[in-house]
Order: sequence, then structure tokens, then C-alpha cells
Amino acid sequence: MNEPPIHAGCVAMRGMGVLIAGPSGSGKSDLALRLIDRGAVLVSDDYTLLHANGGELHATAPATIAGRIEVRGIGIIDRPTVPRVRVALFIEAGTPDRMPEPATRVIAGIAIPAYRLALLEASAPAKIALMLDRILR
Repeated sequence: MNEPPIHAGCVAMRGMGVLIAGPSGSGKSDLALRLIDRGAVLVSDDYTLLHANGGELHATAPATIAGRIEVRGIGIIDRPTVPRVRVALFIEAGTPDRMPEPATRVIAGIAIPAYRLALLEASAPAKIALMLDRILR
């Protein structure tokens, strides 16, 4: 089942997709760029196509923006990409609770672990790595 594109970027880390959602100017692309600097690979910037298949949710880039990321202050640049990745984590821009209860985001009938995160905080990439550690346990 294909879902309409969502306003979220996606990177692949450790072979798993991390969706980064939030309004324009919230830091989605900035966080994706910092994750890429730490070894992640771009899947899609700003809008992501989601496909449910066999109980898994997969992310791809719309053809018009595949392989490109907007870097505020520089412009649109080309980056290496992963064409498709299984989504393992949903990050929503916002102020996180100090001690959040476990949460999920259901997309196409598939529950994905979800967290609220201040995308522009210096520690955001490290926090996402910790979230993936928790999922991999």
C-alpha cells in the first residue's frame, strides 16, 4: 500500500530508516545533514514516500528530489542516497518531555517507535543514535 508523501525527511542509519518530521524551518534538513556527517545516508529531504509491504514500512524519495538536500544558506546540493529503506524510527520536531512514555506513530497500519525532539539541539544526532540502540536491543 502506498501512502501520500509526508512532510518529512529520511536518512538511513545502521540500515534502518529514520523519518524526521516537522514544519518548514524546524531543522529537518539541518539534522539530516548532521546525521549524514556522522555516517548516515540520505534517503529523502523534506518529502518522503512511504510504502507498506509485508508488515514493514519502507521510505523512498520522490523522483523530483532524489539525491538532493536543501542546505539553508548554501542551496540545494547533491548527496549520495539509499533508494529505499525500512523505517524504524519516527522523529517529530518539538520540545521533548523530560521522561517520555514510549510512543508510536501508526502509518499505513504499521506502528513505528516515535519521539519528539528539538531538532536543532547539538545533542540531537547522539539522541537518535541512542534511540536506535534501544530499538536494536
